[in-house]
Amino acid sequence: MQGGAVQDVEGRHSELPATGEHGKRVVEFTTPRAKLIEEASLAIRADLAEFPKALAAYEALRSDPEALAHWDMSNYITMRKLGYNDHGRVHSFITGAASLAITELLLDAGVKPDLMESGVGDADDVYLTVILGTMLHDIGNQIHRVGHEAHGVTLALPILDRIMGPLYPDVFKRTKVRSFILGSINSHDLNPPPLTLEAGITAVADGTDITKGRGRKAFSLGSVDIHSISALAVDEVVIEKGRTMPVLINVTMNNSGGIFQVEEVLAPKVIRTPMRRYVELRATTRPEGDEQILSRVRLEGDHFVMDLEDGERVQVEVKDSQKKAQQAVVENLGIGGQRS
Repeated sequence: MQGGAVQDVEGRHSELPATGEHGKRVVEFTTPRAKLIEEASLAIRADLAEFPKALAAYEALRSDPEALAHWDMSNYITMRKLGYNDHGRVHSFITGAASLAITELLLDAGVKPDLMESGVGDADDVYLTVILGTMLHDIGNQIHRVGHEAHGVTLALPILDRIMGPLYPDVFKRTKVRSFILGSINSHDLNPPPLTLEAGITAVADGTDITKGRGRKAFSLGSVDIHSISALAVDEVVIEKGRTMPVLINVTMNNSGGIFQVEEVLAPKVIRTPMRRYVELRATTRPEGDEQILSRVRLEGDHFVMDLEDGERVQVEVKDSQKKAQQAVVENLGIGGQRS
């Protein structure tokens, strides 16, 4: 993606395990919960093997009883009370693995995240920031879905201080690094939009968790809506090196209904974050899937270009409902254009 434009990448790649070929991750949600967490954990450890602080922080987080309780209660509220997709342990581990894959591709391409650009820290600090911020991003849901970003910041503080204390004896530096983590948690759902590349990585990694396994549990619990149904139409999400940009996110659907997930969940998190300049996004349907309404979708700027089966090409604006809602509030309050 360059300036928000996504280009096609030739060819497809066979599925690899989470710890497979450098620069490539396949996110497939069709196996039992414990196995998903185990596979994601293996991928995370492999990515952090050369970064001692980040690895130590991850090991502390994955077994932290407070974090484990936060993930479980967040899942209880979102799935049992709201009928949403998974927002608990599986989601945190899967998005954690995705965030490290994205980070690795960016650093390999010579991109400097804000933590490095500002002089606060090095690559080890970046990986620590990304894994902690991403894995803790949704814990605020246990209080309420409304305002869960800010709730998450409050709930994460004691965990971060407990984990980071032994790793950063210098309080001055620890506080600075922590600010990047809190920013990632606070802006992962684009409300407000992320300002740092680290926060953008967390948001995009969160957006990649759109495959069928995540929707299957909500569907089985009786949540039959566009979110759960469209999630069942997404077979896999592959994160790999792009041809023109550092990161390619390739979404494979078994039915074109999965485009809802791409448009409503993933695309806005690419468009409205600092990741916009570094990501290519592509969605395709499997030829053997259900009736083919469309064969290919490309994100170009703020619009989707859809190639229909009859050869027609349609261009539509991405429906960023959160952004429109925020704009409506500003207009109704009559404060547009004023800044303090």
